[in-house]
Amino acid sequence: MRAKASSLHSSDAPAGAAARTFSIGGQHLAAPKAKPGLHLVATPIGNLTDITLRALETLAGVDIIACEDTRITRRLTERYAITAELALYHEHNAAQARPKILERLAQGSAIALVSDAGTPLISDPGFKLVREVCAAGHAVIAVPGPSSVLTALSVAALPTDRFFFEGFLPAKEHARRARLSELARIDATLVMFESGNRVQDTLRDLATIMAGRDAAICRELTKLHEEVKRAPVAELAAGADALETRGEFVLVIGPPADDAGVMDENSLDDLLRAQLARGSVKDAVAHAVELSGRPRREVYARALELAKTIGDGDGQA
Repeated sequence: MRAKASSLHSSDAPAGAAARTFSIGGQHLAAPKAKPGLHLVATPIGNLTDITLRALETLAGVDIIACEDTRITRRLTERYAITAELALYHEHNAAQARPKILERLAQGSAIALVSDAGTPLISDPGFKLVREVCAAGHAVIAVPGPSSVLTALSVAALPTDRFFFEGFLPAKEHARRARLSELARIDATLVMFESGNRVQDTLRDLATIMAGRDAAICRELTKLHEEVKRAPVAELAAGADALETRGEFVLVIGPPADDAGVMDENSLDDLLRAQLARGSVKDAVAHAVELSGRPRREVYARALELAKTIGDGDGQA
C-alpha cells in the first residue's frame, strides 16, 4: 500500500484513523502513535536494511513524513509497508512549508523530518525548521541512525579523535582552492562531500595544497558498488583520471603533520586572490596572515602584487 502525498494543510480526518503498522520480512507489526512534535529520523544512506527499528516505529506512528523527495522516501515506506502521508520539505519550498508544519504541530500532530539519505540537517535542509519549532515550544526528538560522515570516518583508517566536517566544497576552482587552503590549517581529520563531476579536480587541488597527507576516497557507501581507496593524497590524485566518477563521494583527509605549519606560496596566492575578490587588501592580508603562518610583511607585499593584477589596489593596510 502506498504512502499518500500530503500538502501539510490541516486535515479533518480523526487522529489515529490511518493504520499505524510496518512490515519486516512479511510480518506486520503495530506501531504506537508517535509523541506530538518534530521527529528527526535518520534513514539509510544506501542499503535500505540499515533502518533502525525505532525509526520504523516512528515513521509508521507519525501523522506526516516531511521529506526532500517523495519518490525517494516512498521507496523506503513501500519497502516496510508504511502508510503515513508524505509531504515535501526542501530548500526550494521551505519558507512556505514551515508555517504549515508549525500549524500542524500546534494542533498536536506528530511529524517526521527525513532527508533523502542519512541524518537530517547534516548538509541537508532542516536547521531553520528545528529552530522555529523549538522557539514555538514544541518537542524536537532525534531518532539517530545512519550518517555518511561517520560511516566514512569509520572505514577511512585515519585518526578520529578530532574531525572537521566541511560538507560540499565550492564548485569554482579559485574559491575551492582558497577554501582548501583554509582547511589545511585545521589540526584535525577533514571530511567533505564531493560530486562525481568534480571529484577529480578536487583531488588534484588537494594534492597541491595538502600534499603528503593520507586520505581515503569513499564512494557509494553501503551500496552494491561500495568502494574505498586509501593512499596518500598525491597518489590518489595521480590516479584521478582512472577513477570511477559515478556515484556519491565522501573524502576523508588525515590531519597535518606536526611540522606542516607554513602555507606554501601557491596556496597563499590562491587564498589572497579569493580574499581580494571579496574585499580590501587590508582584510585579505589579515585573513591570510592568520591562516598561512607566514610573516605579515611577506603576505602584504604579495597581496599588493596580486591586487594590481585583478584591479583592486585601493585597500590600505
